[in-house]
Amino acid sequence: MTTGFIICGALGREVQQIINRYGWDADIIGVSAIHHLFPQRIAPAVEKRILAMKAQYARLIVVYGDCGTAGALDETLARYGIKRVAGLHCYEMYAGNLVNDLMAEELGTWFLTDFLVRKFEGTILKGMGLDRFPELKADYFRHYKRIVYLAQNPDEALQQKAQEIAAFLELPLEIRRTGLDLLEQQLLTLMEGSVRNF
Repeated sequence: MTTGFIICGALGREVQQIINRYGWDADIIGVSAIHHLFPQRIAPAVEKRILAMKAQYARLIVVYGDCGTAGALDETLARYGIKRVAGLHCYEMYAGNLVNDLMAEELGTWFLTDFLVRKFEGTILKGMGLDRFPELKADYFRHYKRIVYLAQNPDEALQQKAQEIAAFLELPLEIRRTGLDLLEQQLLTLMEGSVRNF
């Protein structure tokens, strides 16, 4: 029974790693990560993928946090009987309660993941207009006190780039290795419990 994973583009590499590890009969259907800058676009974009793909797959699973949709994504999925991974955002999928602990410790915490480090120029600099209006950096990041890099895979090049990002934003950097265990457990549970959606 082939499964279609409708996923946030920011999770593509990591979800593929897990699919490969278990040899699942599954395909990835991506939704652009740039929608995080416009959360009202997320639920319609996911629904568009559902409508386009439901005839091709025995079941669909959504790998997406709420990501600022204020429940709109879950309302959309409920109409189709489709499950998603739990969590408000991918930070929780990787780090669980550690995210809340870090925010309680310092509310002005800005997070990076492997994806955000790799795609910083396109997602943050261009996505937020900092390439055209660099003076906005001071406004966007005025209230942040630190960066915490939630690292999924140990990689010296990514760690070095995270250091460069922190220097650019003039914020101290902490690195916490999360791995993929929490996301993997959620996907395992969904794969074991999922039945045909359609």
